[in-house]
Amino acid sequence: MAAAGRLSVHVPESPAAAPRTPVGPRRAPAGRLSSAASEPAAPGAGPAARRELPPRLRQAEATKRKHQASSEAPPAKRRNETSFLPAKKAAAKETQRTFKGKAQKTFSPKKSLVGVTDGNREQKLCIRTSSLFKNNPEIPELHRPVVKQVQEKVFTSDAFHELDLHPHLISTINTVLNMTSMTSVQKQSIPALLEGRDALVRSQTGSGKTLAYCIPVVQSLQAMKPKIQRSDGPYALVLVPTRELALQSFDTVQKLLKPFTWIVPGVLMGGEKRKSEKARLRKGINILISTPGRLVDHIKSTKNIHFCRIRWLILDEADRILDLGFEKDITVILNALNAECQKRQNVLLSATLTEGVTWLAGISLLSPVRISVLDEHHGQSDLKGRAVPEASPLPACGELDSFAIPESLDQHVTLVPSKLRLVTLAAFILQKCKFEKDQKMLVFFSSCELVEFHYHLFLQTLPSCSGALASGRPPSASTQLKFLRLHGNMAQEERTAVFQEFSHCETGILLCTDVAARGLDLPQVTWIVQYNAPSSPAEYIHRIGRTARIGCHGSSLLILAPSEAEYVNSLASHKINISEIKMEDILSVLTRDDCFKRSRWGSQIRTIPEYPQWTFILNKSRASGPQEIRERATVLQTVFEDYVHSNERRVSWAKKALQAFIRAYATYPRELKHIFHVRSLHLGHVAKSFGLRDAPQKLSVTAVKRRKANLNRPDLHKKSHSTHHRLAEILRSEYSSGMEAGIAKVEKQNKHAEPGSQPRIAVCSRCPALAVGKTKKHFP
Repeated sequence: MAAAGRLSVHVPESPAAAPRTPVGPRRAPAGRLSSAASEPAAPGAGPAARRELPPRLRQAEATKRKHQASSEAPPAKRRNETSFLPAKKAAAKETQRTFKGKAQKTFSPKKSLVGVTDGNREQKLCIRTSSLFKNNPEIPELHRPVVKQVQEKVFTSDAFHELDLHPHLISTINTVLNMTSMTSVQKQSIPALLEGRDALVRSQTGSGKTLAYCIPVVQSLQAMKPKIQRSDGPYALVLVPTRELALQSFDTVQKLLKPFTWIVPGVLMGGEKRKSEKARLRKGINILISTPGRLVDHIKSTKNIHFCRIRWLILDEADRILDLGFEKDITVILNALNAECQKRQNVLLSATLTEGVTWLAGISLLSPVRISVLDEHHGQSDLKGRAVPEASPLPACGELDSFAIPESLDQHVTLVPSKLRLVTLAAFILQKCKFEKDQKMLVFFSSCELVEFHYHLFLQTLPSCSGALASGRPPSASTQLKFLRLHGNMAQEERTAVFQEFSHCETGILLCTDVAARGLDLPQVTWIVQYNAPSSPAEYIHRIGRTARIGCHGSSLLILAPSEAEYVNSLASHKINISEIKMEDILSVLTRDDCFKRSRWGSQIRTIPEYPQWTFILNKSRASGPQEIRERATVLQTVFEDYVHSNERRVSWAKKALQAFIRAYATYPRELKHIFHVRSLHLGHVAKSFGLRDAPQKLSVTAVKRRKANLNRPDLHKKSHSTHHRLAEILRSEYSSGMEAGIAKVEKQNKHAEPGSQPRIAVCSRCPALAVGKTKKHFP
């Protein structure tokens, strides 16, 4: 038998049958009592039963019986007179659906099976939802200026054996890394670094910058006489911004060191046990890879760490290391290095050069060679394609405005009203990862709360196979849609496991923050989706740089609201060319899955031979027109809303995610405030994109009250931070050094201390928000 909601049942009357009654349980409509006294008397009931009804209900019932007997429609005047009934009011309010101002047919509420007769065919199934396509802002025409993007030549014909490298190192590159020819940045960087020059390297994402510095480091260390010993300590220091990039760089160095077993690499990063890291430092690490925060922690607390033999200082993704207050950590590290070792080789690498990198290069590099791989049409390299041997001037501010983009990367943008953002993202995920093969996707969000909310929502609601919702099977039972998440509030063990799993899987969807936007080489990623727009063109470049790496093909999609369409022109000013995808084209994929098909009356009637008295009226297949697309999008939105409103805890999660979105939206830089401003948000529409049926009350009033309270208490102004500092504290959680555990330990010791004793004080120099007594709230 077909599932409930997809068919209706008709029982033929026998000559002596009682008055017709609908099949299935009858529920009282909204706004009416379910007691017998409040129900209208049946047509065959006696006069005594009718006298129990109120006068108005008796009059309405008499009118109904009169027109049923004459099989004529009641006059308009009488219909207006009976419109005051509570049941009809509730039904009209609950079942009226409008899309783009066009009224739709009404449905009888909350019935899974309804009886069908010749005179009563207007009763239909109803799902509770509100219109997604009503009162939306008009989507403007996107006038994209055509710009010529800066292109780089990725591959060269030169092989590694042409360089003056150790034969075992060349063999390892060819066999272990499966590489025979160099990329352009490797061809320019390796000879210059082998000469002992400081360098500032700029090249597009996925061009092989990690090997560009790892190969010279390994070559120089293996050639040292006498052979270096493990107990000598670090000879090379590599600083990276994120833990995942530290693990990836450590894995690359380990592969290169297979023939040179006397050189020991090591990694330090937040989230790991300090005791085990101190033990490794005590034994000795020759190539030390670390995040800045964790290294500063060991400089201050570990006596066994020393830098007297340092020969190399590498800063990978230098612009990200310097972001939002990390200059203090770099300053501490540079002072520690200068105190013990004056002579060393410094290298800065990034796909984007910012003013911060220029400042760091000025204080850390000595007569550097600038290596920038650009297309020969831009005249940035010589005819041989090699780095200029003389010292090059640092880039001017005007040269920082353009970015190199892989030639095999297709960039797209879609304009979506706020109410439709959630269903559009879900439809795009279904289109690429369910109906297409071998698709691997990254979806970027602006905060950890957004990642957690959408991860749990999609994991529990998106159907993993056709018919999952219709057949009653749980959507997560199938493994076709594989969702993973990665953000800074996760435990380090879980972050590492997710990173390794997504790196080795063939298909999947990784929901993440910008913690995955820098340097990570995730194989076979085909799509990058930016659900929240990045705060700068440089961040946009690094996000889309997770695909189309080393000559592979990839695509990206940027989702913007109609009020944010100007952001496309902002990208065009940095020579970023982007094409448009219509929202309707993304939502049309919902017509390929009957899970999202609203039940309707059709023209196809079937009977089951075993039960000839039952008549089944099945749905009629319809063409996938605009109205069908809108209805299916509404069904999907209803699935999300029903999940969120299934209990108060999930509603609370959605509200917290909404608040996190608004906080992040308020932190866009000043030059983008005319595009991304909190006042341009319609909170009711934005709430829809979080599965909330109404905007949370007092969401903005609370901020106003808090502001007024601050005016009455001047002492609170000392504790307030600027928008820049608040954003710094939010994003530092992505790259935390793990010192929070020590703070919690000190707090626990103070709690159990004897009365009158002096309490211990633990202060995190990197983030004032992590003071004693403050705890971080995690998503449930």
